[in-house]
Amino acid sequence: MATPAARYLAVMVALNLIWEVAQLPLYTLWAEGTPGEIAFAVGHCTGGDAMIAAAALAIAILLTRAWQWPSRGWGRVTVTTTLAGLGYTVFSEWLNVDLRQSWAYTAAMPRLPPWGTGLTPFLQWLLLPPLAMLTVRPPARPFAR
Repeated sequence: MATPAARYLAVMVALNLIWEVAQLPLYTLWAEGTPGEIAFAVGHCTGGDAMIAAAALAIAILLTRAWQWPSRGWGRVTVTTTLAGLGYTVFSEWLNVDLRQSWAYTAAMPRLPPWGTGLTPFLQWLLLPPLAMLTVRPPARPFAR
């Protein structure tokens, strides 16, 4: 049986792969890249998402000292993991879109102030970690009488 962390990361990889493919039309690569370049980008980005997810979870467990996660501290770890992934993503999008110009958004990508982060990568890291965390959430304890 897989550990909770392994289950969480497996779900995150699957969700991020789906998300990366779905948001492709909002990046210029979709119209300008070859099929090989697009496939490489999807794999590369999904792999990067897996590393972000793993690092964010580790950071969250360390910061919250939830050593018995997920049986204890599930909520704190979920919130902290989400914020860590979101924070890194906002920084990475700013760095790679605006400074390095490693990738570019199409005009259809809504951008959020103040750094111009794309809406879909922001939502990706706001929504997917809590969704994946539901797969490792401990069962609710019955009320004691």
